Amino acid sequence: MSHLRYVIDGNVATLVLNHPPQNRIDKQMSEELAAAVEAISRSDAAAVLIRSEGPDFCCGGDIRTWPDTDLSELRALFEYHMAVFNSVEQLPLPVIAAVQGVCTGGGLELAIRADVIFAGESARFGHSEATVGIVTLLGGVYRVAECAGRARAIEWALTAEQIPAAVMADAGVVNHVVADHSLLKEATAFAQKVATGATRAHAAHKALLRSWAVGGIAAADQVMFDIAMPLFETADAKTAVTAAVAAFRAGKPRPVPRVQGALRGS
Repeated sequence: MSHLRYVIDGNVATLVLNHPPQNRIDKQMSEELAAAVEAISRSDAAAVLIRSEGPDFCCGGDIRTWPDTDLSELRALFEYHMAVFNSVEQLPLPVIAAVQGVCTGGGLELAIRADVIFAGESARFGHSEATVGIVTLLGGVYRVAECAGRARAIEWALTAEQIPAAVMADAGVVNHVVADHSLLKEATAFAQKVATGATRAHAAHKALLRSWAVGGIAAADQVMFDIAMPLFETADAKTAVTAAVAAFRAGKPRPVPRVQGALRGS
């Protein structure tokens, strides 16, 4: 039985965690996630939605095999999980996560790979690793620190408390807190909206933010024009800029075209 499935419907790809009862992450789930990312990369999808079945988004790693696994093998497993999660983060597409219920440990580390997080109002987030004497193995603590600051990230890692969605939104980790019953509808609508936007420009913004995360503003400035200028050669940008100029000269509102240029397109 699969632990994760994906579907590509038009220009939106949906990844669905389905490993009851808590959608815990194991080798099979990561393998299926890797295959899904590869398929999405080859498809015409222009946005990705990550969601899960059941009451909880994901309660972390499936720890059942850990005590009997050799340390070197355990490290290899975690390195594999890290590489797969990073491939989600590095997709040149907007990635949106819809989080309900409990999202802790590896679940939080997967959700925070998304560009935009929608959370149900009853969702709870946390670094649960301290409860079993380990650290956030897949880069959670410093990714949370990038959004919320060191002080909050270390406190949440030390206490392993579950943080309400509203607090995570105030801290800059979650983008939108919505009613539980409308979570999937609103996250899907957002994914569809950005999927009809400037796909190559979305990818460029993600690349610029990655440079900024590594080296700050100076590093992003260094790569800015290498990343930005090729966009002016795309059919989408040429059409949109020309239409905007014509509207400006005519004193009319700027048109909002539905940009269709895919990453592999013009």
